[in-house]
Amino acid sequence: MDMKKRITLELRNRNPEEITELVVDNSRSANGEIDGLTDGFTGLEFLSMINVGLSSLAKLPSLPKLRKLELSDNNLSGSLETLSEKCPNLTYLNLSGNKIKELSTVEALQNLKNLMSLDLFNCEITSLEDYRESVFELLPQVTFLDGFDQEDNEAPDSDPEDEDEDGEDVAGQTGDCDDEEDEEEDEDGSEGGEEEEDDEEEYAEEEEEEEEEDQAGVQGQKRKRDVNDEGKEEGDNEDD
Repeated sequence: MDMKKRITLELRNRNPEEITELVVDNSRSANGEIDGLTDGFTGLEFLSMINVGLSSLAKLPSLPKLRKLELSDNNLSGSLETLSEKCPNLTYLNLSGNKIKELSTVEALQNLKNLMSLDLFNCEITSLEDYRESVFELLPQVTFLDGFDQEDNEAPDSDPEDEDEDGEDVAGQTGDCDDEEDEEEDEDGSEGGEEEEDDEEEYAEEEEEEEEEDQAGVQGQKRKRDVNDEGKEEGDNEDD
């Protein structure tokens, strides 16, 4: 699918200024040039154009809010000065797998004052002697080169903002679990209370039945004694 058509599909009937992230990986550029991306994408913060056959960035539109740009596995060998002109707020740039050979090509990135992470992995420039030291010296604003800083500390996988959001989500889930457990405990407690009440009622009923039986027995014995007494009285009267 060509890049212009892919961008149209990604819009999904939205206006370009509403888009903050755009991924057109593996689409086909127009003769090595960007096609279908316009100045209307004023809110774009993340753009990925991996393996689209780019050989030039001359037609890159102005993207003032763009922070992350993925351009790996293309045919770029120059024209990087366009990035500082059109995307001045870039903090992350991936140029791995391109045809960048000379330090002079990378020098065009000096005007990207906010650039913190640069990836040139699998470019010919990485075979130069003192490659890492030279790039860090040339671009002092860069903290991470090919995923590592000057002390070989690995770059974090995500932004601190993303980590905070994840932490909040986890905390929220934990709270939900606690609430569910409390509800279950309450339900169990209620059931236990109901069972105890049922036992007490049954016990009370049994006591009442026993009392009734005892009373019935006493009344029976009394009736028996009364009958016996009446018999004795009749016998005495006959003797007289």
